[in-house]
Amino acid sequence: MKYVLSLDGGGIRGLIPALVLAEIEKQTGKKIAELFDLIAGTSTGGILALGLCKDNGNGASQYSAKDLSKIYQDRGGEIFSRSLWRGISTTGGLSDEKYSADGLEKILDDFFGPEVLGSSLKNVLISSYDIQNREPVFFKSWADRFKTVKMKHVARATSAAPTFFEPALIPVDGHSMALVDGGVFINNPAVSAYVEAMKIFPGEEIKLVSIGTGELVRPIPYEEAKDWGKIGWMIPVLGCMFDGVSDAANYQMNLLLGDNYIRLQSKLLTASDDMDNATKGNITLLTQEAKKLIRLHKEKILNIFP
Repeated sequence: MKYVLSLDGGGIRGLIPALVLAEIEKQTGKKIAELFDLIAGTSTGGILALGLCKDNGNGASQYSAKDLSKIYQDRGGEIFSRSLWRGISTTGGLSDEKYSADGLEKILDDFFGPEVLGSSLKNVLISSYDIQNREPVFFKSWADRFKTVKMKHVARATSAAPTFFEPALIPVDGHSMALVDGGVFINNPAVSAYVEAMKIFPGEEIKLVSIGTGELVRPIPYEEAKDWGKIGWMIPVLGCMFDGVSDAANYQMNLLLGDNYIRLQSKLLTASDDMDNATKGNITLLTQEAKKLIRLHKEKILNIFP
């Protein structure tokens, strides 16, 4: 049996899968990189996947899932930080990206330093989108083309959400690539992770665990949406696109794997579904959402591993 982990995108809501993974580590007494053979992630899920598989220099994971949860709990405000002048000069984010990438890049440098993708402890699959060549990009830690790309650059590329951050311009295989958030085409990378697992581990039975960042339930009233133009739809359409893609992947994986597919997801009934709401109050609510998910899916979590 080969175990595959898939982590959705969702900005600050990545705190939810981080805390769920921390619970799995607590129950098993092992780091996530010891438990799974392939870890895939998009956007915030991509950052988690990379962090979970970063080598401490001695062949073991440098970070636990609990360590990575601190990115959201303690430093989320640095990622989604906007000065008064930036808010004014960008017309509230309408004429330029909403946030400077400086805070995000500082955190990624702190956590990943100069480490390259090829040094990952386990197979890692990270999604992004090439806006110059108009095609999806899957960073594969085992692929020669991507082995020397720095982890922090891959993390920046997969999390460059349009309207929130400017595209990432990073060196790949001798040239620069302009990349944006993988969520624009695959916010839930479970299906792609499964396909790659079949290629890497031919003939092996696959069990796939997919963790979401909270299902969107906030309605978009027709009376409001019917008069929206480009500006009105700019942020809501991203949420619809990300959530819809995740739901579609969930349906497909249920058909493909049946009992060997485990989806850990909950509805966001109290916490904000905004990807950039890093307020202390919302961090508390997201923590509560994670605890609720763990409680509701206790048996699923306990039965992932024999």
